[in-house]
Amino acid sequence: MQQVELFPVPNPCVGVCQSNAKGYCMGCLRSRTERQKWNDMMPAEKMRVLDLCKLRKEKVAAILKQQQAQLKEQQNSES
Repeated sequence: MQQVELFPVPNPCVGVCQSNAKGYCMGCLRSRTERQKWNDMMPAEKMRVLDLCKLRKEKVAAILKQQQAQLKEQQNSES
């Protein structure tokens, strides 16, 4: 059972508000639906969205790290 929040859940918006190819905001990584419904969500729902955003951020970071490693490997093989 999830604890009821005593304080408001902060909006994760960072003011970028541009969608990527998958439809997630490039700033906060919320889906369009999550952004539109944020103000109507219960605190537990907002916390779940924040958890999803954290997972999405970790996935993006892992992909970028992999791409950087591949680029570095390619540059090393060319020199």
